[in-house]
Parts: sequence; structure tokens; C-alpha cells
Amino acid sequence: MSAPRVAEPSAAWAAADPYASALRAGRGPLFLRRADGWLLPLEVERWCARADAVDRDVLERCEGTVLDVGCGPGRLVAELAGRGRAVLGIDVSEAAVEHTLRLGGRALHRSVFEPLPGEGRWDTVLLMDGNIGIGGDPRALLDRVAGLLRPGGLLIAETAPVDVDERVRVHITDAHATVSAPFTWARLGTRALLRYARGWERAGQWTSGGRRFAALRSPGSRSAGSSAEPPKRTAVISSQRARNTSAGRPVADS
Repeated sequence: MSAPRVAEPSAAWAAADPYASALRAGRGPLFLRRADGWLLPLEVERWCARADAVDRDVLERCEGTVLDVGCGPGRLVAELAGRGRAVLGIDVSEAAVEHTLRLGGRALHRSVFEPLPGEGRWDTVLLMDGNIGIGGDPRALLDRVAGLLRPGGLLIAETAPVDVDERVRVHITDAHATVSAPFTWARLGTRALLRYARGWERAGQWTSGGRRFAALRSPGSRSAGSSAEPPKRTAVISSQRARNTSAGRPVADS
């Protein structure tokens, strides 16, 4: 399966100085801002912290080798690496990749739409913190992820906490009104994600800590277990050798 050529989100995120500054400081405030003043808060402090209980529950559901798309500052990559799991993060933000490496994780400065290691062989792909919105075209992103996974591989996506299906043109902005280049982003609730996932097998959906998740299996032969329930024992496997947005509610500009 050939990868769609979507360069715009990568270039915009890479030029997002407010995002890089927030990651290096480990704190916000930081927002996605639409032209009409709509703001979506980004959870920088949570992303820069260690994996929390909700994150760890998601990671228990991961199978085999894991690719974290839009890994941000690397909390999930570091947590899995600390467990001896084979995991790679990718992000278009150099600051995010640097942070991930400092935590002891492995990460590449790469867009999901660029060539990646292990294409067609990953067991699990993560799209956390609203990263199902990358590129503003959920169907194209799902097609790309299907090409990264082995047949029957697992996608775990964090969806918006509300039933929404929208594509918006946004900037990243901080409290000082410093803005990034504009780019297209999507916000999807679970119901909308399932509509786009034609040919994928549903493997579960759940809510934890006010956050919502859906698991899907890529088109192809099914794996031994069809659900994304946490295993009773997590296998330890050898290590392998890169922006997030919150799935929270938007708030009105004041």
C-alpha cells in the first residue's frame, strides 16, 4: 500500500515554536486556535509527565512491537521501553524527539506519511492524545496506519470525549499570542472513527479517567486474540530501533 503524500502537517508542526518552547519548559498554557477564536487547550503538563494510570492501562493492551505515532515528549515510549518492550516513537517536532531520547526512549524525527522502519510489520500502532486528527483526513491516516501494521495488527486510538467529526484549520498558540504556521487538524469521537474505519475489525472501546479509546484490527487475517483486553501477563521482548493534541473540550476565547 503506498503512503499518501501529506507534507503540510509535518512542516507546520516543525515550525511551531510555541509548542517546542512549551515542551522544553514542561508546561503550558498552549492551545490550538481557530481563526474564529475557538481554543482547544493542550495538556502539556500531562504529556511531559510520566505515564499515568490511564496510559498504563492502554499500554497493557498493546501487543508485540509498538509504534507510537505523534509520540510527543515520549512518556509512552519511555514507559514501554522501561518494561523491555520493543517500541519506537515518531514525531515531527525535534523538541519532542529530543525529550523522548532524554527519557531513554527511541524516537525518529519523522512524519507518519514519510517512509518508516518496519512498514507492514508493526504489531501495534498508537494514536494517543487525539492524534487520530493528524493531517485532517482520518480516512487517509487510517489507510497509512494499515500499511504500517501487520495484517490483523492492532490500532489503539484516543478519541474526543464528545461525539464530534470535524476538520479545522488551526494554529498553535501560547499565552503570549505567539502562533505557529496554520495546519489542518481533525477531531473525532469514537462513533465517527468507526464510520471511517471501513474494513477494520472492531476490537473494543472504553472510557477511563474521562478519556475515550477505541481499538481496531487492521484489514487482513485475525490475530490469536481479537479483543484489546489487557493480557494477564505482558510478554517481554527485545528492543528495536517522531504533536499531540488533547482530546478535551474546546473553550471559548476570552
